Amino acid sequence: MIQKLYVSQAVLRQEVAIPVRFYSKEASPPGLKGDEILKNIFVEVKNKFETALGIFRKEKITIDPDDPAAVSQYANVMKTAREKGGLFSESQRIKYTIETRTQGIPDVRTYLLTLKEIRSKRGLTDELGAEAMMMGALDIVEKEIKKPLMRDDKKSMALLTAEFDKINKKLGIRKEDLPKYEEQLELKIAKAQLEELKKDALEAMETQKKREEFKDEAMPDVKSLDIRNFI
Repeated sequence: MIQKLYVSQAVLRQEVAIPVRFYSKEASPPGLKGDEILKNIFVEVKNKFETALGIFRKEKITIDPDDPAAVSQYANVMKTAREKGGLFSESQRIKYTIETRTQGIPDVRTYLLTLKEIRSKRGLTDELGAEAMMMGALDIVEKEIKKPLMRDDKKSMALLTAEFDKINKKLGIRKEDLPKYEEQLELKIAKAQLEELKKDALEAMETQKKREEFKDEAMPDVKSLDIRNFI
C-alpha cells in the first residue's frame, strides 16, 4: 500500500502565498517591536495555511487534468480556499506584481517591456499577439508627438488609450468580459497544477515501487487517489 504522497505540498505551494506588503513597514501597526512584527507575520501565515488546509481536507479532488469536470472542481476548491483564507487569486497576484514592479517607471516603453517580462516569467502566453500590437500603437503615438511617451503626459496618454481601444476592438476584447477571461485563466492554471500533481504522484509511486516490500504490489490509478487521505 502506498504510504504517503506529498501531494498536499504541491496543492498548497501555489495557494498559500503572502504578498510582500505584509513584510513592509507600512503594513506593520505602529509601535510594534521587531519580534512582535515577526510573530504577527508568523500567525498570519499559519492561519492562512490552516484555513486552506481545512478546505482541502473536506473537498474531493480528482487528479485528472484531462477531465474538464475535474479541472473545474479543482479550480472551485482553490477559489474557496483563497476566499476563506484571504489569499490572492492568480489574477490578483499578477496585478500586484505589475503594480510593484512598474512603480516609478516614468516612460511607457519601459513599462510595456516590464509587462512582457512579467508575463514571460509567469509562463503566460501572448496567443493573440497583443504585445506587438501595443508596441506598434506606442510607435504611432511617439512618432506623432516626436518624443518618448511618458506616463504622466495625460494628453499623449489619451492618444495611446485611443490606439489601445482600436486593438481591443480588433481582438474582440470587451471590458465587461474581463471576469470571463479571469475565469479562463484560473481554469488554465488549475489544469497546469493538476498536471503537476499527477506528475508528483506518479513519481512518488514509482519511487515507492522500487522498495522491496512493494515491488509486487500493483500501483493504483492516479485518478483513484483521494488527496484528503494524505493531508
